[in-house]
Amino acid sequence: MAQTELNVSQRDGLGKGTARTLRREGLIPAVMYGKGVESCALTVEPRKLAAIVGSEAGLNTLITLKGQGAFDGQVVILKDLQRDPIRQTLLHVDFQAIDLKQKTHVMVPVVVVGKSAGEKEGGNLQIIRHEIELVCLPANIPSAIEVDVTAMNIGDVLHVLEIQLPFGVELPADVNYTVLTVGGRAAEGEEIAEEVAEIETGE
Repeated sequence: MAQTELNVSQRDGLGKGTARTLRREGLIPAVMYGKGVESCALTVEPRKLAAIVGSEAGLNTLITLKGQGAFDGQVVILKDLQRDPIRQTLLHVDFQAIDLKQKTHVMVPVVVVGKSAGEKEGGNLQIIRHEIELVCLPANIPSAIEVDVTAMNIGDVLHVLEIQLPFGVELPADVNYTVLTVGGRAAEGEEIAEEVAEIETGE
């Protein structure tokens, strides 16, 4: 699991006006909250935060906050990010405090490895779930779940219970939903994806 430190500062002002002032000064408003910790309002330097978000682990990076305040030394993960819809610059961030000794629920991206046999025959790979929910200790959070699709043929479907998870990582429930499938043609693949979605939602 990727770990890093992030210098932050405590802020007193709240509200949209304070947030706009901070952004004009080149800072990002943030909050930290979590079970058993006192919530606090913070400010963050955007460059280091952007580097964390853009790293391989991304939102699942374990971050140790550093600075003058009760938050100093607290380990957090990035719970939520707000971006400017046009420029995509970071506007606000939520940090969730975590206990390194307690399991946590996280969403981890699915990364496809290789090209399926079905695609080589003209088929179409359809990714139904780009992220899957996992439960594990913070130190065991994987940056991604790699799925080797090279042996998949047209018509094959991969369910979440078929994925081999890293040691210490488990699924939160035994719901065997579809992660990806290989359709015969692009249009056919879209139809399969729609059928799978309808089955899983009960429509």
